Amino acid sequence: MINEKNYLYKVSAAGRVNLIGEHIDYCGGKVMPAALSLRNTVYVRPNGTDRINLSWTDIPIRITLEIGRLDRYRDVKYANYPAGSALMWQRAGHTVSGCDLLYDCSIPFGSGLSSSAAIEVSTIAALAVLAGERLDPVEIALVAQRAEHEYAGVNCGIMDQYASACGKKDHAILLDCKTLACEYVPILLGDYTLVVANCNKPHNLVESKYNERRAETERALALLRTRADISCLADLTPDAFERVSRGLSWRGADEQRARHVVYECDRVRLAADAMKGGDVKALGELLNASHASLRDLYEVTGAELDALAEAAQAHPACVGSRMTGAGFGGCTVSIVHKDGLEDFKREVSRVYFEKIGYAPSFYHCSVEDGIVVVEL
Repeated sequence: MINEKNYLYKVSAAGRVNLIGEHIDYCGGKVMPAALSLRNTVYVRPNGTDRINLSWTDIPIRITLEIGRLDRYRDVKYANYPAGSALMWQRAGHTVSGCDLLYDCSIPFGSGLSSSAAIEVSTIAALAVLAGERLDPVEIALVAQRAEHEYAGVNCGIMDQYASACGKKDHAILLDCKTLACEYVPILLGDYTLVVANCNKPHNLVESKYNERRAETERALALLRTRADISCLADLTPDAFERVSRGLSWRGADEQRARHVVYECDRVRLAADAMKGGDVKALGELLNASHASLRDLYEVTGAELDALAEAAQAHPACVGSRMTGAGFGGCTVSIVHKDGLEDFKREVSRVYFEKIGYAPSFYHCSVEDGIVVVEL
């Protein structure tokens, strides 16, 4: 039990589910994530020292960070994300003062729901609140992304940190990752609801092929720029891609990776139109097409995510399902009729268990705000 009276503030940041637009944020595309009620919460108080003391509600360890030597903790389990976030915030010209930080995370680790981004964003927000600074969620997201790049070693796009910091209750974020232009799209699903399911195969972005995929898209961009005046893969429409890519000397699977990005960008555009028009079935079909592309062209799904998505897609209450997040394990997101929700979970669990040998997990979560600060 947390004694909140022992702390000054409770600062939280959201996990996220990406409705559609996968592996295109680092290619300049538009994505459509939503912030979840699954969150990382940091309880914070000053301690009058030059150290940051870290503790967790569910991990029986305590770690102390020296503020003047924050670059030393890259390989320290559990401490690397808080230390990296504090260091990048410090390097951005902000005050980092001695404090006690107690972490309480309801986002399952390795689920693909961006627990790392929520930890980064909430850590930075807690340090800013403690210093009396005005919170700028976009700046916090950008610094958190820098912590992921320069400290954790994951060459991620901006989507996860932006959704964690800037989410809005009951809205998806239509985010242009090239310009950071943002439009909030109401999630109006009528008789349908979003269902997030975990295949329960943990993933690790650093050890997975995430960075390899990014390198493949960068090679594809360099090749396509020999024929097209573009700054990123998202600048190409499907028609333009078919025209300029024909006859190029592709290396390995680079053409497949680029094809996924270009067509996924177009699916995001169509999905935003479907959401605004309340066309749930069209939205579901786009989710199905997205999963197929991630499976066949981008090759980031795997047996577990494929089995989970296919079981969901086969259920009569479901209009669409796909993997969400980086892949290689983690979660799916499905659009399911409320009347069939319980049968959907039972049947999908049964089919998945028969194929994989263990059960998935279903999360009861809602779409909420990003950073939330409570004075205690």
